[in-house]
Amino acid sequence: MSTLKPEGKEASSAPPKKLSFFKNTGFNVVLVGHPFDTVKVRLQTQSNTKPIYSGALDCFKKTLQWEGVKGLYKGMSSPMAGQMFFRATFFAAFAESKALLSRQPDGSMKVLTDMDLFKAGALTGLVASLTEAPIDFYKSQLQVQTIRMRSDPNYKPPFTNLLQCVRASLAHNGVKGPFQGLGITVLRNVPANAVYLGSFDALKRKFAERQGIEVRDLSMPHTMAAGGVAGTLYWLAIYPLDVIKSAMMTDSMVKGERRYPTMAATARALWAEGGAGRFLRGLSPCLMRAVPANAVMLGTVSRVQVMLGA
Repeated sequence: MSTLKPEGKEASSAPPKKLSFFKNTGFNVVLVGHPFDTVKVRLQTQSNTKPIYSGALDCFKKTLQWEGVKGLYKGMSSPMAGQMFFRATFFAAFAESKALLSRQPDGSMKVLTDMDLFKAGALTGLVASLTEAPIDFYKSQLQVQTIRMRSDPNYKPPFTNLLQCVRASLAHNGVKGPFQGLGITVLRNVPANAVYLGSFDALKRKFAERQGIEVRDLSMPHTMAAGGVAGTLYWLAIYPLDVIKSAMMTDSMVKGERRYPTMAATARALWAEGGAGRFLRGLSPCLMRAVPANAVMLGTVSRVQVMLGA
């Protein structure tokens, strides 16, 4: 069993070029995965009685027809703006969580068990929610403007870009504005990242053990395979919670106008709309995105960490 080496000082002395490559990984993931995310959010939040899209492919086609390629990247400015900070926080939190769980009372370091890896993932999900929730909120608000305009010809969007969206949220709810949906984000992220990060490191460990090598010596294809599987398990574990999150984050910024004021109220309303199937809407594009996006991101992050001596 290979030891998961804690973060060391080597990373701080790494060449700037390598660090830049590490930070830009998140941008590559957004470019690859954002169109799938746009389709997912629009399917999750469209009207149940008067749906605009019949499925993922129809949503993709109509988005191109009505808005062009830029429509698939609606709301991308929010994740792009926060991606470097979020990814840095995310992976730093995972490294610190593993270091915390490996530290013994006498100061020595133990080899992490597979269960420790899942615990570290859960802690990471909790911390990452504070940065991810505002990014997702603004992204989701911008992504659904098209649905609202198509559903109601008289609808006039209160904002058309990220800056206007930020100003509107602050005007209505002050500093709490960007955190609309924070509670459901935490509820989703803790188990999701326990499965996601825990399974990724556990799978890498199993692959390495079968080959009789150290985890750091795994080939890129094996590491990417672990990332693709981990990304798929992430969504399969918590997808209904993500549907609830999308409903709450795309709801009105004006508290008195909200259809989904609490998590419980949202779950009841969605169930009334379509039963259990309502909580699976948009799953197919989500799973289509999961494998390539997470294979690229986690595979690249792992490779760069090896290069940095982490």
